[in-house]
Amino acid sequence: MSKALYELTIHEALEGMRRGEFSAVELTRSLLERIEQVEDRIKAYLTVTAELALEQAAKADARRQAGEEAALLGIPMAVKDVLCTAGVRTTCGSRILENFIPPYTATAVQRLLDAGMVLLGKTNTDEFAMGSSTENSAYFPTRNPWALDRVPGGSSGGSAAAVAAQEAMAALGTDTGGSVRLPASFCGVVGLKPSYGRVSRYGLVAYGSSLDQIGVLARDVRDAALVLTVMAGPDPHDSTSMPAPTPDYQAVLTGDVRGLRIGLPEEYFIAGVQPEVEAAVRRAIEVLVDLGADVRPISLPNTDKALPVYYLVATAEASANLARFDGVRYGYSAGADSILENYRQSRGRGFGAEVKRRIMLGTYALSAGYYDAYYLKAQQVRTLIKQDFERAFEQVDVIASPVAPTTAFRLGEKTDDPLAMYLSDVFTITLNLAGMCGISVPCGFDRQGLPIGLQLMGPHLGEEIVLRVAHAYEQATQWHRQHAPLSIEA
Repeated sequence: MSKALYELTIHEALEGMRRGEFSAVELTRSLLERIEQVEDRIKAYLTVTAELALEQAAKADARRQAGEEAALLGIPMAVKDVLCTAGVRTTCGSRILENFIPPYTATAVQRLLDAGMVLLGKTNTDEFAMGSSTENSAYFPTRNPWALDRVPGGSSGGSAAAVAAQEAMAALGTDTGGSVRLPASFCGVVGLKPSYGRVSRYGLVAYGSSLDQIGVLARDVRDAALVLTVMAGPDPHDSTSMPAPTPDYQAVLTGDVRGLRIGLPEEYFIAGVQPEVEAAVRRAIEVLVDLGADVRPISLPNTDKALPVYYLVATAEASANLARFDGVRYGYSAGADSILENYRQSRGRGFGAEVKRRIMLGTYALSAGYYDAYYLKAQQVRTLIKQDFERAFEQVDVIASPVAPTTAFRLGEKTDDPLAMYLSDVFTITLNLAGMCGISVPCGFDRQGLPIGLQLMGPHLGEEIVLRVAHAYEQATQWHRQHAPLSIEA
């Protein structure tokens, strides 16, 4: 086999193991060796579970030898460290949960484990998934494998970097305002954000409960479709999970987009977008036209209101969700003499600056005298944004746009300017507010060799059409086959 085992896609690895060319243990060892070779430069992982991974791989081999087959049998993957894993530390990138070991496993993760996934470890994240660069982790920033002085995006930057650096065959991330799609774009991998309710949120440590959704970072669209098929579906533990049946998402990857209508929102092609980003996205759209798709202009008129709406809704929900971290029940406790002082010291020392900022913003928006003016108004405008999308999807099947206005920025470039950082999500947050689905697929590079992502957006529970278009584009191009220039010797 010409490729190293750690370079394989999931579907290539499954085929190789079925043919007996290598074992799950050999595949897992290859990934663990890759982690040892490059992790000191990338810092994608907060916890590497090498011993557990080899145990799970050995069990996968035994299952296969016994004639059993499963969708992910023996496939080594990583999980963002905001998803609970029984017996494995779950920190949320925060000091307040530095030593927290959950007693249960998130539904999405458990479904992957039941399907034979091998857990390589937990990936780095902005603290409680609050950030766009993974610089808000309480432990260390993750670096972009394409340029080590650049951010990988956030908050699922550890997962995206692990996939891009070939330290995992795929990884779970979470997307509250673009936190799967943005790092996928910055790191040159595929990032799928399912519709709200398509994947159970049980076991996901909540940031914004009406916005959060578990997604997939993968090397190609077929791998993302496979992982989604395994983990999607209703869950009695999560009342917001949709009762709709889960399709076989791999079955829709036909490569045929003839006659599909693709909308181009004028509000996403604006001044301020890096020219190379816009040019790459427009070239990608031309590829879809050549494949038989019909492109037409559309308008999403309330797009300019999305950023303030998102940061009101998300911070309000965060202020409520993070109230549970009080230094009493679990996590870090300052051990002060009085209960009030223990609250203050535990939260003051345990939370980082960005988390405190968002808690304060959310608490203010929900406070007496301001609720109607801020939070309620934001929810009303959120409805208008959702209606914009619903009207648009009456005219088109898929909406195409850039993922972000720029390629990956330098580490430290925006840490002192939160508003500039927030603008990184300007093209992604609308989908979370509307509860709809989207994907980022590689579509080129800028002159500095930094990846660019094409965003394809679909209606609620429209993952099949989004994956179909993304796969057709991917098969017509070679961008997803290029790998970050990480030498082992460096």
